[in-house]
Amino acid sequence: MSAQHTYRVIVRGAWDGLTEGARERLLAEAADHGMMSMRFTEEGSLSYEPAPLKHFSMRYVVVCDAEDGAEMAAAIAEDRAGTALRELGYGFGELRSTVTDLDTVKINRKSASRR
Repeated sequence: MSAQHTYRVIVRGAWDGLTEGARERLLAEAADHGMMSMRFTEEGSLSYEPAPLKHFSMRYVVVCDAEDGAEMAAAIAEDRAGTALRELGYGFGELRSTVTDLDTVKINRKSASRR
């Protein structure tokens, strides 16, 4: 069995074909989906700017086999995002992702002499 890695994935996209009702809902809920709402979660965290209502991002935590790598984490997150957006009735275009493997990130700590 392969080791599991934890990935942070940002899925980005553009709204496309929004109904008038979906547009009104997004605008009404915009305050709940701004900068302060950005969190990496398994369920995903939606954020967007209301003016202009054009682009969005969703942040995910994905755990999968390390040998499957970032490509699999991106595919999983994009699938989750597409499913969530369709269930909410929001039209969107092509999704693209940025993936960070938290198990391979190097942390540069300041030395005692640089404090």
